[in-house]
Amino acid sequence: MAFDRDAAALAELADSLGGASCRTVAGDVLGEALARGTIDETVKAWGRIDGLLTAAGISMGKPALETTLDHRNTVMAVNVTGTFLWIRECLRPMTAQGRGAIVTIASQLAQARGRGNASYAASKGAVVALTKAVALGYADNGVRCNAVLPGATGTPLLRRSFARHPDPGAARERSRLRHAMGRFGWPEEIAAAILYLVSDEASFVTASRCPSTAAGWRRRD
Repeated sequence: MAFDRDAAALAELADSLGGASCRTVAGDVLGEALARGTIDETVKAWGRIDGLLTAAGISMGKPALETTLDHRNTVMAVNVTGTFLWIRECLRPMTAQGRGAIVTIASQLAQARGRGNASYAASKGAVVALTKAVALGYADNGVRCNAVLPGATGTPLLRRSFARHPDPGAARERSRLRHAMGRFGWPEEIAAAILYLVSDEASFVTASRCPSTAAGWRRRD
């Protein structure tokens, strides 16, 4: 089951996976009734729910002095409240069946420098804290919860963040050089980490932060 606000992207995803093998729901990640209904529909269709990935997120890329309360509240709502809501709804069937794996998407900005992106960095720090709380709170119920903290990854969100700068090319280079490997990540690389964390191979892994790359320092070359 895939959930997103972009109905066209969901349709493309379902088509690429063979249609019937992937059910989709379009809507607002903050819709409480929709979240519960989607989880219930998933359990009804497959009899159980083994894994949850919370990947919805937004960034407005503003330093603290330029961040309005509305901007801050919007970022925190989507990135933190949305994550909490879907975890809470998914915990109901997972605890009942005594098994489940949850993966949240945080960011390396939760532990590295987040210059010029105050609300986003704060929201991802909150996601890490929430992940730990859930992991420790429901380990006895057979539920694992881990966070992936990607470095800058080649997604539309990253491209939009560069486009906000007066010199997008220079902003891109500054971001690239902050990574130990001197490049951006690819979505497929992040997906591989997620797949491991929801698999039985990670059955002894919970409350972990899994950075995709070292970031937060500048290469000398």
